[in-house]
Amino acid sequence: MGVSMDKKQLVHKIIVMIFFILLMSPFLILLLWAFSKVWTAGSIFPHDWGLRGWQYILNPQNKILSVIGTSIFLSLAVTLVATIISIPAGKALGLYDFPGKNIVEILVLAPIIIPPITIGMGIHVIFIKYGLVDTFLGVLLIHLVVVMPYGIRIFASVYKAMGLKWEEQSKILKANNWQRFIYVTLPFLKPGLITSGILMFNVSFSQYFLTFLIGGGKIVTLPLVLFPYINSGDRVIGSVISLIFILIALIFMFIIERVITDPKQKSSYYYL
Repeated sequence: MGVSMDKKQLVHKIIVMIFFILLMSPFLILLLWAFSKVWTAGSIFPHDWGLRGWQYILNPQNKILSVIGTSIFLSLAVTLVATIISIPAGKALGLYDFPGKNIVEILVLAPIIIPPITIGMGIHVIFIKYGLVDTFLGVLLIHLVVVMPYGIRIFASVYKAMGLKWEEQSKILKANNWQRFIYVTLPFLKPGLITSGILMFNVSFSQYFLTFLIGGGKIVTLPLVLFPYINSGDRVIGSVISLIFILIALIFMFIIERVITDPKQKSSYYYL
């Protein structure tokens, strides 16, 4: 019996190790390319090492750092605005029944179901009419169209699991609207805030086509810089930008989880 259990544990560890290697191998390849100087075809490892890619990124003349700043600021603004809109919208869909609710739910998911090129071309015509093309505001609005379905669906699920009983209890205790939201509703929403915040930031941060279409090349973000280097075959600079891309997403995920989660009260929160 003990030998059988040891074999199962060994097989489990081997399977986990294989999946870990498969998961990490793309990052390892990016890391090798980012610090390589000469890597000929057929070689397992680079022949020579260098910092050409990092020097290019840090060179002020190439304006990559300013592009990174624009990308982060845009994604943070999109995440903040989308969260503010998604919370009441998710509450309405999660808690209340109203005529046409099924149609609204379908319309909320439409930006995810319909190809981005279809949405982008339709909205592009409207944005031209109102002078929003080639502007930061226009790019922010088109990103909101893409990311809000994720936030609304997540908060709708949270509110549906939460129900109205907690808010009704706080009403009995004479809590006003802000007190009910801060002390009663918000602790329930924190898991949803973490999940939706990370998801919406990453979706906005990785947008290429819609940013290029509405921004017109005047609003430059990291994906717009990354793709030309990948297409041109400059894998060194492309790998460095890719690593920065991944690192920013991981840092944001860590920060939002640390900021929103309170370790002292974590055990008292309701998680889905």
